[in-house]
Amino acid sequence: MKISDNTSVSMPMRNLIAICGAIAVGTMAFFSIQERINNLETRATLFEADLVKNADQTPIDQEQFMLLEFISGQVESMSEDLENMSHNKVNIKRLQADMDKALEDIEHLKDKVRMNGN
Repeated sequence: MKISDNTSVSMPMRNLIAICGAIAVGTMAFFSIQERINNLETRATLFEADLVKNADQTPIDQEQFMLLEFISGQVESMSEDLENMSHNKVNIKRLQADMDKALEDIEHLKDKVRMNGN
């Protein structure tokens, strides 16, 4: 059997279409697997970079960061308390004014009682 550029091959058209489809599906599968591998390698590289970056921090630095987070939480709590206390100051001044007026009224009533008793 001699094969040359003039050799003809007879094949049903559906077999040719099936072969082309199989080649297309195989090519798509290969590139999707390649894409997935690239994503995983990128994630592993980024994870390793973060791990190395965190490993560069000494335990003292990590402790300081934790203390800063704790202190910032306390400062926020104290600022809320201070805000509430400023409203209380207004209420206390109002109550003091009311109490002074009540004491004046009581003294005025005592004076009237003393005058009626004489």
